[in-house]
Amino acid sequence: MERSLEKMVDPTLAEMGKNLNEAMKMLEDNQRKIEEENEKKYVRNDIPGPLQGSGQDMVSILQLVQNLMHGEEEDESSQSYRLQNVGEQGHMALLGHSLAAYISVLNRERLRNLTTRILSDTTLWLCRLFRYENGSAYYHEDDREGLLKVCRLVIHSCYEDYTVEGFNVLYNKQPVIYISSAARTGLGQTLCSQLGLPLSCMCRVPCNTMFGSQHQMDVALLDRLIKDDINSGKLPLLLVANAGTPGAGHTDKIGRLKELCEQYNIWLHVEGVNLATLALGYVSSSVLAATKCDSMTLTLGSWLGLPAVPAVTLYRHEDPSLSLAAGLTSSQPVEKLRALPLWLSLQYLGHDGIVERIKRASQLSQRLLENLKNMDFIKTSVEDELSSPVVVFKFSPELPNIDQMLHAGPASIIQPPITSNERDICDTFNQWLGEQLAQLVPASGVDVVELEDEGTCVRFSPLMTSAVLGTEVQDVDQLVDCLKMKIPILTCTLQLREEFEQEVKRTVGLSYIEDLSWPGLGVVRYNSDRKNDDKQEKEAEKINTGLLKKLNELESDLTFSLGPEFGGEKNCVYIGMVTEDLDVSELVETIAATGREIEENSRLLENMTEVVRKGIQEAQVQLQKANEERLLEEGLLRQIPVVGSVLNWFSPFQASPKGRTFNLTAGSLESTEPTYVSKAQGTGTTPPPTPTPNRIKQRLPGQKLFKRSLRSSDGFSETSSVSHTDDLEKMEQRSHSVSTVQEQGTVETEKAEQQNEIAQLPVISVYHLAPTTSPRMGKASRNTIGNIR
Repeated sequence: MERSLEKMVDPTLAEMGKNLNEAMKMLEDNQRKIEEENEKKYVRNDIPGPLQGSGQDMVSILQLVQNLMHGEEEDESSQSYRLQNVGEQGHMALLGHSLAAYISVLNRERLRNLTTRILSDTTLWLCRLFRYENGSAYYHEDDREGLLKVCRLVIHSCYEDYTVEGFNVLYNKQPVIYISSAARTGLGQTLCSQLGLPLSCMCRVPCNTMFGSQHQMDVALLDRLIKDDINSGKLPLLLVANAGTPGAGHTDKIGRLKELCEQYNIWLHVEGVNLATLALGYVSSSVLAATKCDSMTLTLGSWLGLPAVPAVTLYRHEDPSLSLAAGLTSSQPVEKLRALPLWLSLQYLGHDGIVERIKRASQLSQRLLENLKNMDFIKTSVEDELSSPVVVFKFSPELPNIDQMLHAGPASIIQPPITSNERDICDTFNQWLGEQLAQLVPASGVDVVELEDEGTCVRFSPLMTSAVLGTEVQDVDQLVDCLKMKIPILTCTLQLREEFEQEVKRTVGLSYIEDLSWPGLGVVRYNSDRKNDDKQEKEAEKINTGLLKKLNELESDLTFSLGPEFGGEKNCVYIGMVTEDLDVSELVETIAATGREIEENSRLLENMTEVVRKGIQEAQVQLQKANEERLLEEGLLRQIPVVGSVLNWFSPFQASPKGRTFNLTAGSLESTEPTYVSKAQGTGTTPPPTPTPNRIKQRLPGQKLFKRSLRSSDGFSETSSVSHTDDLEKMEQRSHSVSTVQEQGTVETEKAEQQNEIAQLPVISVYHLAPTTSPRMGKASRNTIGNIR
């Protein structure tokens, strides 16, 4: 194949294509090696070094590019997925950039002929494909640049002396550009800054609030705004309409807007993702009206999955000199080579390939929409169920079943929540839902959008993502399955939030923190009983940190965290999503009991130093007193070194060993005589038995913490015996009786727990050793020894 290619085309072109294929193959092979050798890290230095004098080979340079493309901070799997889906049509687009650089070195006459052919072919194909007759094309890298050039064209057309007078002409009669309030963010500011116009020249037209879609421009209000501007001496210049708003994907009433623009001699420009459906056999009437507009912007790169191809603005204008003055056309042949990557890609895909890609993306949207119709607690915002390429949906607990309401129109489907708190919570849950779906099914390309009326929603726009991500039907089915699994979790969590709040408020020692931006059960804080304000914050931080650690060590399905990294409450425990079998009372009781346990242990450790210090001081006083008594009993002669030793040799002094022991439980000194009598150390009292914590309920085998035992037929298998069921019922009855007894003795049990924990602490003993009959112990008999163990 390569040999035949070299014979048919110029050797330089063949070599260029061959090098591009080798380079792409090398990048893809290196990426596969990185995935296979994941544990081997390539050490690279991000600090640029000196330029090597001898130069580097192609392999080394491509290896550097590979390392820069797939850094350690990026997700290698997703990058590899995108790289593998570039495809051959993507290689053709990349080859176009290389060819453009090569063609630019041709002689001027050949370059002019070649660029004219490329530009005319591409423009003709696009105008026929998207039903835009007798149009010209402007190719640009930034998708906003086409609209900017069109605005310059309209200014040159409406102000005859603009080329000579400049802004003075605009000052006498201020131009006005109308855009929808649903337009993409920052579009109006960008146009004004690039054109040198004040922001007062930009007029934002509100969308419908009573009839029709909430994202369509209000035509009646636009008519009144235009009349007011004309009466005030302004010049209506241009109107930007949407064939697919950036958020919800709805289309303005372009037919009525075109009539209004013809009435007031206003230029109509249309943009949006729905313009891609003009290439299909069936096109909605609202989108089909865009073919009559004065200009439109097409973003073929995202629609067809073509990397680095320019956007195209198709327009109609009869004066080529004004188009040249506005920058829509250029006399430089090199600038006309921008269309070369698109020229190659369109030929490679062909008419059928382009239509098939757009059609498949629309079918993916329809498949998702059909599944969402029969799903409870899901609201959709779709303009046309038959041909809408964008599906926007959200979780809403207001309606259990919206299958019938879907046919009543978008205005009756999407309604804001009743209160602001409910809307904030709903937005938080939908934000979590969108992030979960994007993480579980990355090939679907879903993202989270913020709409003015609906709030936070999840958007599925395969026309913008499927060609790059390679979205298939099974990805949509997987998205539906994940959505079905997440809806019960969202519903149960939302229902148990109020119960959790009430339980926390009724529990002593806990405070409920209202955080509407947290997607979970709620936020709780354990409050310390300290009255010192200086230590209260540190104590609360220490207790809640220990409480979080203890809760995460429990065997449960719940997630406990410190909350979001930015904007979260301090010294709190954030509880994530839950299921319907959650025992809220047990959860709150466990949190409170664990917090009390941590606080008591903390206080005990803090007080232990003071208790031990006082005990040692008292022991020293007791030892000094015992030493004085010993001197009186032994006599003066036994204290003389030599005489005392001889006297103790012939007449040993018999004295019972005496000592003192410090009991942490009682906080007092006690005598050690019972210890020597019984030959075993003891405190004289039997420690109380270890009680069973009343918060630990009896559970079925395999049942985790905070789970209610559901006594439904679904909880047991069909092969379960009757005896097994009876055993479970007896176990529940026994557990109920035990819990009743435990509730009656809650206070006694907690006290017993504290006493048992203190009783298990080490005992500090202080001994006074009595003199022995050995003469070598004469010196030691005059000393007192304190032993702390």
